[in-house]
Amino acid sequence: MTAITNHLPTKELQALDAAHHMHPFTDGNALNAAGARIITRAKGVNLTDSEGHEILDGMSGLWCVGVGYGRQELVDAAARQMLELPFYNTFFMTSHVPVIALSAKLAELAPDNINHVFYASSGSESNDTNIRLVRHYWAKKGKPTKTTLISRKNGYHGSTLGGGSLGGMASMQNQGCPIIPGIHHIDQPHWWAEGGDMTPEEFGLERARQLETAILEIGEDNVAAFIGEPIQGAGGVIIPPSTYWPEIQRICDKYEILLIADEVITGFGRTGNWFGSTTMGIRPDIITIAKTLTSGYIPMGGSLISDEIATTIADGDFNHGYTYSGHPVAAAVALENLRIIQDEKLVERVRDDVGPYFKAALKTLLDHPMVGEANSVGLMGTLALTPDKAKRAKFKGEEGDVGLRCRTHCFNNGLVMRAVGDRMIIAPPFIITHDEIDTLVERARKSLDQTYEGLLKDGLFVSA
Repeated sequence: MTAITNHLPTKELQALDAAHHMHPFTDGNALNAAGARIITRAKGVNLTDSEGHEILDGMSGLWCVGVGYGRQELVDAAARQMLELPFYNTFFMTSHVPVIALSAKLAELAPDNINHVFYASSGSESNDTNIRLVRHYWAKKGKPTKTTLISRKNGYHGSTLGGGSLGGMASMQNQGCPIIPGIHHIDQPHWWAEGGDMTPEEFGLERARQLETAILEIGEDNVAAFIGEPIQGAGGVIIPPSTYWPEIQRICDKYEILLIADEVITGFGRTGNWFGSTTMGIRPDIITIAKTLTSGYIPMGGSLISDEIATTIADGDFNHGYTYSGHPVAAAVALENLRIIQDEKLVERVRDDVGPYFKAALKTLLDHPMVGEANSVGLMGTLALTPDKAKRAKFKGEEGDVGLRCRTHCFNNGLVMRAVGDRMIIAPPFIITHDEIDTLVERARKSLDQTYEGLLKDGLFVSA
């Protein structure tokens, strides 16, 4: 077998990529003109590209590589399972050992009222499952009109038709993903951008109470569930004010509305607890999982489901599922990944060690003339870029241009830091060390400096 490090020259790889590979969420022509960055290997928290440059992965791939790259244990778990039972489905009254063991482990880790799992291959698929699941549940409860799901603008719940409808990103819905019937959106709890003169606490209550207003307008008998990320990840690491989630929980309880916590990003240690729901003090009926479930080594997702819902829909067929639901190799890798997280106490490490160190290191960037907010929970961080900190102002021009400038400098300086509009977001692997956090912040500062200097030179450090 040819080693993967023996590859074609970068230009040839880029040409092949441009000729045949359609990238997600990408301007294809712009990428093909520039040439894709070709990643060839990774170890720990660092990537290596086809030119031999080392890049600190400040985004854990796509929020998912919690245990870091190059874990031989996960490779071995996959190989053993492929030899023993590479695939079998869980349709037709069958099961297999890896999915049974994983389900038991997830029930052990989940909140006490959640002891059941419905598997998928991604968070997007799992949220599609959740739409059908809650509607079927209420029909079985004799309330078939309870079909509407309420979610938030700028929330992200996947890019399938169902997940894209639940999410509140107009850029997706304008491209062949019209919102399916029975989905309603309320405003996000984004105090920095939308809080005006309110305190964060006042703003949190105002945004949460939009849920109550929506329930009363739609009718309690027509609303099935509210879905939200404990912290909005792809929306820019939007950390809600402290008053927000307790009020959401109160409203869901009052009106008998199911609460779905989309923990595709926040699950399995990212916020310093096994689930972001615990961090935010909420009691979900369903938890969407994926990403760090396997640390991204193999695709897997699922819905963790309360005993009440599972018991209700168990009476009769639930006509839903996927070929790869509970795939044995994915289940084996997930089990080994969860073992690593437990045995190495990575959740505790995020909560008590690297998370607080990361927060303090990130806040040192607040002295930068362009950084108006530097905030984090666990290993989820966000930097708001602004030309006027006091007014929390936006830049003049197209929103996101400044963020993309900064992202480009980050890559050139050996750092993956993602741009969401004019916010920079960071979510490094759980195994990151203090020294590596220092390197991350040092490279981030250099990139911010270069962005700032470029804006001044081009006359673009101006408020909208």
